[in-house]
Amino acid sequence: MLLGVAGVMVPGVPGTLLVWAALLWWSLHEKTGLAWVLLVSATGLLLVVQVVKWQLPVRRLRGTGVTRRMAVYAGVGAVLGFFLLPVVGAVPGFVGGIYLCERVRLGGHGEAVAGTRVVMRAVGTSVLVELFGCLVVVGAWLGAVLWG
Repeated sequence: MLLGVAGVMVPGVPGTLLVWAALLWWSLHEKTGLAWVLLVSATGLLLVVQVVKWQLPVRRLRGTGVTRRMAVYAGVGAVLGFFLLPVVGAVPGFVGGIYLCERVRLGGHGEAVAGTRVVMRAVGTSVLVELFGCLVVVGAWLGAVLWG
């Protein structure tokens, strides 16, 4: 579960799925009513989080100039960053890719930084929603293990 929570912060890592899979594994081994209730509740919560996560950025990114080209730049930047500085380099590579795309599109450094901030705020909100959902599931699991 800890790997899943950390994975929420890294682009391309299915953190929510890892948290859910760890809870599923625990529930299959525990085989109690509490374990199954927790699994069903967590599944519902994580599905709602996924819907919110995918709907939230769409609303916040309207009118900011985000294009498929920017997604490609950000993805390539994340992959390059991942290989240049293993694992942790993906995040700065992602941001660098967005900055480079904005720099090419807008021309100047100031405009590119402002555009990058707008995009990162919208993406950051999405990550925080997913992180909060995963932390609620991990907290409920921890409560079930300690007091269940």
